[in-house]
Order: sequence, then C-alpha cells, then structure tokens
Amino acid sequence: MTDPGTLNVLVLGGTDEARRLAAALAERPGTRVVSSLAGRVRDPRLPVGEVREGGFGGPTGLRAWIEENRIGVVIDATHPFAARMTASAVEATGLAGVPLLILRRPGWQQGPGDDWRWTPSLEAAAELLPSLGGRVFLTTGRRSLPVFAGLDDLWFLARSVDPPRPPLPRNLKVLLSRGPFTVEGELALMRDHDVEVVVTKDSGGRMTTAKLFAARELGLPVVVVRRPAVPDDVPKAETVERAVAWLEAVAGAQAG
Repeated sequence: MTDPGTLNVLVLGGTDEARRLAAALAERPGTRVVSSLAGRVRDPRLPVGEVREGGFGGPTGLRAWIEENRIGVVIDATHPFAARMTASAVEATGLAGVPLLILRRPGWQQGPGDDWRWTPSLEAAAELLPSLGGRVFLTTGRRSLPVFAGLDDLWFLARSVDPPRPPLPRNLKVLLSRGPFTVEGELALMRDHDVEVVVTKDSGGRMTTAKLFAARELGLPVVVVRRPAVPDDVPKAETVERAVAWLEAVAGAQAG
C-alpha cells in the first residue's frame, strides 16, 4: 500500500520516450511510477521503477486496474501505431475520472531528395508495392507480415526483434535485430540485398531514421504508412520534458 500522499502514475510504455519518462518521474519526490508493457517483445528494454507486463483486458479491465491501484495520472507513451491501447486508455480514464496525457513523438518529415509514397494503411502499401519494385525492405514489424503474404512475385527482406509467425510472404528473408541503426549499416544492407523499395510506418523518432537517409542516398522509393489519428479532446505532448511539465501542472491542481 502506498502512502496516501503519493502520486501514483501509470505510464503505458514500450517506447524510448516511455523509458525516459519513467526515469524522469522516478526522481520526482512523492511519486510512484508503474510502467506497463504489452508483453509482445520477448526481451524488452525495461524502464526504471515498477514494471507490469501483459494486457489489461480492454477498457473495463484497465479502469479496474487504475482504481484498484489508486492511479492518479495516466500517460500513454505507447507506440504511435498502438491505436487500440490508446483508445482503451481514453475510455478507461474517462470512466475512472483520471487525467490522461498522450505522449507522441513527432512523425517524420519528408526532405529534399526523398521519394516517399504515403498510404493510409498496410493494406494500401501492399497494393502499391508491385508497381514500385520487386525487392522490398519491409520494416513495419513482424505482426504486419501477414498483410504481405499474398505477394508471391515479390522478394522481401524483413527486420524484427522477435521471429515472425505465419502466414508470411513466400519469398522472405528475416533479420532479427534491434535498433538504433546507422546510415552506413543501412546502406550496406540495402546494397547487399539489391533492395528496390522500402516500406515503413511513420513511427517517428531517431532510432530507425537511418533507413530513410539510406533510401534517399540510393534514390529508392519509400512507402510510408500514415499513423492513426489521436483523439482531439485529449491533452498531448511531443517530448518527455513537456509531459513532465503537464504532470507538474496536474499534480499542482490536484494538491490545490
């Protein structure tokens, strides 16, 4: 049981921003931080402080967990494409009457020399690929591979942290690797495998941008899947520093 004066903060994590946020809040006096990880990665990078792994069972389960653990603030620092978790957080905190902040790093910005093709979904990306090239560097995560399983005329190089599960593309080579990556390494990888087109999600952040610079240097098209929209009526922050400032304001209002 925590002290009645303690501010219990739930960080929905799994991202670099979530780990940095947990580290920053762990140094805040009178604060208990619990980071929640979905448990989809076999050997995740763990943040400082308490860690909870696994799902909540939807909005109802998350609300119950929030109330049982006397959570005073929730910060959703999940991956920009974790739309289901964000929707659950919005509903659960609304039902529990707990403040919610969505921490989302900015998306990538196209620059001079880039040849980006924006698509609204993975399915749309798969439909576009045959017109762009026959050798594809797929960097959208192992859970997305079934979307591309029917493209038997294409060859895929896919990178993921853990081994993917079927259904999978017929012509597939899997690299088990975790970022950050370097431009030099990405250039060598694309050249060695004669990559003709790159597919990625607009995840943002610095850990995996090297592939974009490498594709620009090689003159390769990049299919970029747009990130899901974030609810308009929920406070948002793009940096850990702004998230901490928001928390201070909320804590001050609660104390007052």
